[in-house]
Amino acid sequence: MFNLTFRVNGFTLIETMITVAMLISLITITIPSLANFTIRMRVDNEISLLHRMLLLARNSAINNELYVTICPLNESSKCCEDWQGEISVFSDLNKNRIYEPDNGETILKVKPAIRNLDKLQYGKRRNALIYGPTGHLVIWGGNATFKYCPRDHADKSRGIIVSTSGRAYKTVYNKKQAQDTNRSGKGLICR
Repeated sequence: MFNLTFRVNGFTLIETMITVAMLISLITITIPSLANFTIRMRVDNEISLLHRMLLLARNSAINNELYVTICPLNESSKCCEDWQGEISVFSDLNKNRIYEPDNGETILKVKPAIRNLDKLQYGKRRNALIYGPTGHLVIWGGNATFKYCPRDHADKSRGIIVSTSGRAYKTVYNKKQAQDTNRSGKGLICR
């Protein structure tokens, strides 16, 4: 007498349904968190890149004892108010807010345009920052706040405050207000 037994390895239908239900639950929980994470990373990357550009502009002005401008340039190489577009840092020997390579001015850095539909604002109607050889801003009313505002996520906005002394300070997250605030506790408002 032969005893033939076959073993079948696999999952039962109930085990498979439980696994699928658990996967659906995990995906439902993690997708919104992943979307928030990507938005925060995008905003943080833009703010860090802009902050490094401000430091570069200020340090170049001090180290090379010249005027350095940071602004978005239009097609005729003049500073404009389109902060969403490319932003350039260049030596501006005559402080006229025009990039003139024929006069010996050089581009130090260019930041690519921000993501479509997001906003980058700098003060009201400001089109440039000009750092002098001392590292201070040399244009009247040049100090203001950069605000990066991701579309449909105002609570994730971040900013950089540029003081008259030329120093740049990043905003910090305030748990009580559930948003980024400046050094005096005032929240960022995107327009």
